[in-house]
Amino acid sequence: MEAYDVVVIGAGHNGLVCAAYLLKAGYSVLLLEKRPVPGGAATTEEVLPEEAPGFKFNLCAIDHEFIHLGPVVQELELTKYGLEYLFCDPVAFCPHPDGKYFLGHRSLEQTCAEIARYSPRDARKYAEFTDYWLRVIRAMSPMFNAPPRSLLDIAGNFSAGKVKDLISVVGSTNKAMDFVRTMLTSAEDLLNEWFDSEFLKAPLARLAAEMGVPPSQKNLGIGTIMMALRHDPGMARPKGGTGALTQALVTLVQALGGKILCDQNVEKVLLDGDRVAGVRVAGGTEYRATKGVISNIDAQRLFLHLMDPAEVNAADPELRERLERRIINNNETILKVDLAMAEPLRFEHHHHRDEYLIGSILIADSVRHVEIAHADPALGRIPDADPSLYVVQPTVLDPTMAPAGKHTVWIEFFAPYQIAGLEGTGLYGTGWTDELKHKVADRIVDKLAEYAPNVKTATLARRVESPAELGERLGALKGNYYHLDMTLEQMVFFRPLPEIANYKTPIEGLFLTGAGTHPGGSISGMPGRNCARAFLHSQKPWATTWIDAKETLRSLLNRR
Repeated sequence: MEAYDVVVIGAGHNGLVCAAYLLKAGYSVLLLEKRPVPGGAATTEEVLPEEAPGFKFNLCAIDHEFIHLGPVVQELELTKYGLEYLFCDPVAFCPHPDGKYFLGHRSLEQTCAEIARYSPRDARKYAEFTDYWLRVIRAMSPMFNAPPRSLLDIAGNFSAGKVKDLISVVGSTNKAMDFVRTMLTSAEDLLNEWFDSEFLKAPLARLAAEMGVPPSQKNLGIGTIMMALRHDPGMARPKGGTGALTQALVTLVQALGGKILCDQNVEKVLLDGDRVAGVRVAGGTEYRATKGVISNIDAQRLFLHLMDPAEVNAADPELRERLERRIINNNETILKVDLAMAEPLRFEHHHHRDEYLIGSILIADSVRHVEIAHADPALGRIPDADPSLYVVQPTVLDPTMAPAGKHTVWIEFFAPYQIAGLEGTGLYGTGWTDELKHKVADRIVDKLAEYAPNVKTATLARRVESPAELGERLGALKGNYYHLDMTLEQMVFFRPLPEIANYKTPIEGLFLTGAGTHPGGSISGMPGRNCARAFLHSQKPWATTWIDAKETLRSLLNRR
């Protein structure tokens, strides 16, 4: 039996980030990945080698904002390992049925000028709205970059400017109450409160719905923060695709002596008494972990599928039932369409400019259009009568991802994992079949063609992945790439449950990381970094507390 200090289940980007920090601290680390390649949701692959050789596709994640709110790239010196970020500008384009369009630039001033062409009043309000959310982002980022209960760690992340932003948001009773109300309301209500124009509200609602819920969902007004993030810190993509981030992390991990094994599906977490001892993979091979096991898969799969119920109950008799009944997933996931194209999209009805194609393209005709697109999946319905889409043509910004002169298109369409009325049929009993997924993809392409007609004539090859297939590929329970919904009651101290929200579990030496832990899904590396800090603290609690206290004191002194 091979032995390591730490075994990490899953080599997604958070697992790799966590491993890198532990290797730098002197621990030996093994990562076990069920797929043939590492990366999880952060991969770029040539998945149409015969029909479209040389075309590289991001199979899930594509636009990176949150990673620029933390220190992972800088601390791990990932640029030395080949990572190069290309920042988008413009960052978003949303054509409207009446001929108007929203064009969001990285510059707030340029964006306001675009909005003012149709509504000077909304342009002024957009500047105020964005300024508010930028202050919220700066005030909250210290909390993202620390375990949620590590007060010293959080305090050490605050600079004088961030303290000022925090005070500006919640520094008086009225401001604090207004902030609470904003957090408790819905994106739709918040947008109606601030703006008049549908051409502006629709794309902001579509971005807010990236949280995985319809814009009418109460307690998710914070979803309207998404466009502000594209102004600062900005929206970027790794040169070569999202997989370039994974490759940089893999190179770093291997340079530090870490080991990554692919095609290794962990089937069992092994315990020795009340302490984790290692894991067993399909085929029977066991790997011993002398210091700990870190799970980059979600808590439900870890405790309910990979562990003996009696062993979990011995550690916490209520944990299994709470995981089964308290964690909420609303059945919404993604049907993914990738296109290889002979030429770029052309938005003929909106005075086409090539800059429209640099950022994300939002097909969101109205707030109601977005609402249907995200409400129907929760009921098991496929909202394909009039699809709302998130589209990216990454090769306009990064030509290295396709043969010279050719392009790719990345399309995200929200759909139910389990189709109502088709239970027990199709792939994994979800109702999804090859015939159905291609029928839905045809409707998606038809909708995109209403705005960019050449999508049909220029397409060379197509790949469609159903929600059932995506869930299986990612190892995501019910296709939820966030592990669990990003709703307020399942964030920060409550993610995934209060008793395991600080990455440590009731099983001695067993830790959680990944999208199902604080601060949640997206490409950020924060869960990996935070988990590493929690693990290191568990190994040397007094020494780590002393280091955190010194860093906090130094930060406080630097603010004076």
